[in-house]
Amino acid sequence: MLASLGGVPRPESVEYDARYLSLDERREIARLHDAQWSMRAIARQVGRDPSTISRELARNHHTKTGHYLPEIAHTQAWVRQRRPKPSKLSSNPRLRARVRYMLNKLLSPEQIAGRLPVRFPEDESMRISHETIYQSLYVYPRGELTRELKVHLRSGRTTRRPRGQRSTRAPRIANMVSIHDRPAEVEGRLVPGHHEGDLIKGSLASNSAVGTIVERHSGYVTLIHLPQGWGAEKVAAGVSEQMNALPTWFTKTLTWDRGVEMARHADITAATGIDVYFADPRCPQQRPSNENTNGLLHEYMPKGTDLSVHTRADLDAIAEELNNRPRKRLDFLTPAEVFTKLLEDDQHPGVATTP
Repeated sequence: MLASLGGVPRPESVEYDARYLSLDERREIARLHDAQWSMRAIARQVGRDPSTISRELARNHHTKTGHYLPEIAHTQAWVRQRRPKPSKLSSNPRLRARVRYMLNKLLSPEQIAGRLPVRFPEDESMRISHETIYQSLYVYPRGELTRELKVHLRSGRTTRRPRGQRSTRAPRIANMVSIHDRPAEVEGRLVPGHHEGDLIKGSLASNSAVGTIVERHSGYVTLIHLPQGWGAEKVAAGVSEQMNALPTWFTKTLTWDRGVEMARHADITAATGIDVYFADPRCPQQRPSNENTNGLLHEYMPKGTDLSVHTRADLDAIAEELNNRPRKRLDFLTPAEVFTKLLEDDQHPGVATTP
């Protein structure tokens, strides 16, 4: 019997993925095929697609007799599944080059997989799943893309940081308006012009920081240059300058945490007309767009470093890169593309849009 199987022992104890035919299913296919059932009738009985039955009978029949023998068919399939196969990236240099380029642009595998059909809508060869990218990086540690993955890893952590570690009371800011008093339209992300803001703080010795503002509808990022520290007056001036550089219909509200840097929030409202709201203490989840963006920014500005070394031009370049990253929730368009579409849309003032 071993000789009839080509010297390969029958894999009786191997568990198979449900996507593949089991030995019992192959035995049933053989019985019904010998009884001259049609492909469709066999498929209905086994609970598989007719094309699966047709391929199975054509691919796994006994090469010498031409008959379909379920045990031999099962072993042939088992051997074929374990035969090394060239990866899609190794067999397609153009796709590999594009994936490497996008990884170097700090796009995630999921963003790459979603963006490729947008970038190459007519080219089926330029398709790859995010799981295949991950496998080429993790499963094959000496693969060509390993270095790019290491560059792309965002958090650098091996464990999650537990929540609720801070117990100090947030300072009271005069005339705060709670996040719970924001217009209802802010929650849905359909109406442009609603922003979330925060500070990324540098090393204690440098007393440096960079302000981050993210528009909720498009994900459009604006960075605040604070080379002289992050006192309330400087933050108010920096935020006002950047908000006034945007169209007025794009600056309706700004939600911040309760940091003392926003003590002059009334000055921002007076200078820009934007309404400022404050999140609840220790609730970063109330500003999800901003928290996600801050995580991305740590790729460019690692924690504990002197952020004052970054010039205005540096921050503009970083913001441009972030605004040109495709986003899953935008159907893999980029924030810049969504913002440009809004600029071209005559309906933008206050009208809900779908990115």
